Amino acid sequence: MSNLWDLTHIQPRSGSVLDGDTIAAMFWNAVAQRGDKVWLREKHLGIWRSWRWTQVGEAVREIAGGLMSLGFAAGDTASILSNTVLEWVLADLAVLSAGGVSNGVYPTDAASQVHYLCEDSRTSVLFVENDEQLDKALEVRERLPLLRKIVVFDMDGLRGLDEPDVIGLDALRALGRDYNARHPDAVAQRVAACRPEDLAILVYTSGTTGKPKGAMHTHAGLTYTVRGFNTLIARNEDDEGMCFLPLCHIAERMGGEYFSLYTGAKLNFVENPETIPENVREIAPTVFTAVPRVWEKFYSAVMIALKEAGAVQQATYAWAIGVGTRIAERVLAGKPVPGGLKFQFTLARWLALNNVRKLIGIHRSRFLVTGAAPISAALGKWYLALGVPMLEVWGMTETCGASTGVPADRIKPGSIGPAASFNEVRLDPATGEILVRGPNVFAGYLNLPEKTAETIDADGWLHTGDVGVVDEEGFFRITDRMKDIIITAGGKNITPSEIENQLKFSPSICVAVVVGGMRAYLTGLALIERENVEKYAQDHDVPFSNYASLTRAPEVQALIQEVIDGVNKKFARVEQIKKFFLLDTQLTAEDEELTPTMKLKRKLVQTKYAPQIDAMYR
Repeated sequence: MSNLWDLTHIQPRSGSVLDGDTIAAMFWNAVAQRGDKVWLREKHLGIWRSWRWTQVGEAVREIAGGLMSLGFAAGDTASILSNTVLEWVLADLAVLSAGGVSNGVYPTDAASQVHYLCEDSRTSVLFVENDEQLDKALEVRERLPLLRKIVVFDMDGLRGLDEPDVIGLDALRALGRDYNARHPDAVAQRVAACRPEDLAILVYTSGTTGKPKGAMHTHAGLTYTVRGFNTLIARNEDDEGMCFLPLCHIAERMGGEYFSLYTGAKLNFVENPETIPENVREIAPTVFTAVPRVWEKFYSAVMIALKEAGAVQQATYAWAIGVGTRIAERVLAGKPVPGGLKFQFTLARWLALNNVRKLIGIHRSRFLVTGAAPISAALGKWYLALGVPMLEVWGMTETCGASTGVPADRIKPGSIGPAASFNEVRLDPATGEILVRGPNVFAGYLNLPEKTAETIDADGWLHTGDVGVVDEEGFFRITDRMKDIIITAGGKNITPSEIENQLKFSPSICVAVVVGGMRAYLTGLALIERENVEKYAQDHDVPFSNYASLTRAPEVQALIQEVIDGVNKKFARVEQIKKFFLLDTQLTAEDEELTPTMKLKRKLVQTKYAPQIDAMYR
């Protein structure tokens, strides 16, 4: 078990650990090099099953051969419409091994969105997870003349299906075995023919504004960046990670699938989004990457458990986390940790902190990584107090993932760290916008040359849309999105994300939106953390019949007001929230207000709840 004052186990690696100038070549080199070692694990019918590199290679070769038997040519596009399952990885690597372009589609997308993404990407083969996703594909099939075949991962409930354009994954693998027997070198020849400059994957932006745009990434950009990741935060074959974020998002595709492929770290797939907490405890990953919403939920779960604990347990936790906090503060300040404090921390772990780490599932974690959205500095410091380094990275779809990262030996909660060694990062002197330049920057937006030219300037700098500041050590901090900055009626520029992060640190609030553009004062929309607030209501005999009535209860309104009052004290008067409104419906990634990575579509939220917002200014 690691200690916060000894981070020698988190060391970047500069040398290459795996050859290959394309993702396909890198994968087949990994199969040859690692052979019978375990790479992937999944839970099936309550039992964890392991996939060795050779088994993955066999499956990928069969799927690739099956695609080629269907006429899938080099440069063709295949899309994958599925949750994060092991078959997603098999299909992705098979498409790349066949010389094709791989595109992910969010399983939460409606049929109309599936049509747009498949049409825009010129998809010829569509992989779908199950009957639910197949229904979407069949609904739009007639409007996709280029779509030749739909491949279903899970054929349960579809055994009697009579659709000539639909085939199960097992049947596709059977076609591949036959094709490979007749053409034993065909897949290898496709892999060898693939060039670094060839288009490898499409990653469609989340679409917080307008239609999603297909970001094009070449093999050269992907392999360059995944090697760069190891110089930022190194992994090895002894590490175990989790795969649960959407694989069609750049974070999980790069930081999960491809980084694990490169380093040899084991990759564990959760059963489904609802079982993530249980699966984390089972897997106990040694490296754990997640978005702020996940870290917030883990923290809330601990707070719930603490409220249900006895007085002695609560007092023990308070003392233990206090010890951890004192150590975290010394480490953050670059000061040595005295022996007496180390001894206290050993006792604190034994008495309380180990149990907290086990409750979350991070008791084996060497470090935690957070990204995709800003995280509260206070929340990051809490994980540090548990004795687990939390390192924040920053990047975007267009930068192939992380472009900056907090080094383990210079942790600064609230900072996204300095520029990674594999790219340049600077601020626009006029606007404060963060700019990125390097081989990791994408090749442009598919079918949108004008939008590409707007995003990448003549000097090769990518304009990210994020606004930030940089300190004397070169550490950047995100202050907001350029489009999200609020200008009040008094002309004051407000960065709402800083206020929102403070609100979300409360166990009672999971989503917050600050409003106030061209208004006299700021107001807020908030979504309660249901489990915590329900527990509060039960403990305080607050009557409610459903979620909506819970949000309207005067006691709950008072609870949220108390949170807002506490946050307001941290900001200047002009940055304080004067009124708020609690949303009476829960939001999930399937709702239009949130992106699949749990980012708010701010403008949509403000439009949808315009009457409630206007009411707060009367």
